Amino acid sequence: MAEHTTNYTSTFIEVAEDCPADHAQEPPAGETPTIAELHYRMIADHPFQHTSDDVIFATWALRRGIDPSDAAARTAFFAKGQACLRASPLGKRYGWGVLSDADGRVTLVPRESEEYALLAADPALGHTRAMRAKRS
Repeated sequence: MAEHTTNYTSTFIEVAEDCPADHAQEPPAGETPTIAELHYRMIADHPFQHTSDDVIFATWALRRGIDPSDAAARTAFFAKGQACLRASPLGKRYGWGVLSDADGRVTLVPRESEEYALLAADPALGHTRAMRAKRS
């Protein structure tokens, strides 16, 4: 059984073209953590420590009461393709770019920052955008 991955390497995921936030915003905390909140906490609190696969699986597992360290559940989860961080609300709604390093570990970059502008113009990186919230 082939394992799929959501990881990018040396790639910058820019915010979606229709992202309503002109400045990066922390997703609001709720009684039940949202996908955006879980993605934000995991990446912002631990920059360059997790891969996209780590973040996507842990979010899925936590929302279902599954231990994120359950290797069998992770293998089953990635046995089929999964949405990557391009589909995360962080880049679609909240104004965060996602930078993946050469090892696929991720960090957040606020869209209004100088770092974001430099990364968006860096020809040494792969470039893609977060998915649009609405079809054009």
